[in-house]
Amino acid sequence: METRYKKLFLGILFDAIGMLSFSIPFVGEFSDVVWAPVSGFLMTKMYKGRIGKLGGIISFVEEFLPFTDVLPTFTLTWIYYYVIKKED
Repeated sequence: METRYKKLFLGILFDAIGMLSFSIPFVGEFSDVVWAPVSGFLMTKMYKGRIGKLGGIISFVEEFLPFTDVLPTFTLTWIYYYVIKKED
């Protein structure tokens, strides 16, 4: 499997993990305190350079703020990186 499709699969998986906390009212929001820094770290490791750093910050903030878990940050970053910007 190509690297780009591995990143897409992982991105969808990480977005799903982030959205799981949204499905458990009140308790789930506390899990975001743990998931937010992990999410930011994973984003910086998946995408190097400026895109990874900016994506990591956005992912951290999106996961940390309440009720924003529905945004698929990893998938949107993949679309930007491989479809819009067309990196290999």
